[in-house]
Amino acid sequence: MAAFMTLLNFTEQGLHTVKDTVNRAQNFEKAFEAVGGRKIGVWWTLGQYDLVLISEAPDAETATRLMLTLGMAGNVRSVTQQIFSEDEMAKIVAGLP
Repeated sequence: MAAFMTLLNFTEQGLHTVKDTVNRAQNFEKAFEAVGGRKIGVWWTLGQYDLVLISEAPDAETATRLMLTLGMAGNVRSVTQQIFSEDEMAKIVAGLP
């Protein structure tokens, strides 16, 4: 499965209902699992971003669909990047000229 790092910020709506943030994260995890994905972890942070999500999905299309669905709820805005493990990166660089 492909791994992803998502950096999230609360919207005004998300801040007004911030007491529900843990429940929203748990519900999102269920939606992720329903399409064959897996939440590795979610952390609430201080600084530029409010949350960090590390997850796996069957492919980038599935991850994109899930992040768009999350954004449609209106509580967060996200930036998602595909990430690579040490083993995956070793395979990538092994193919370099």
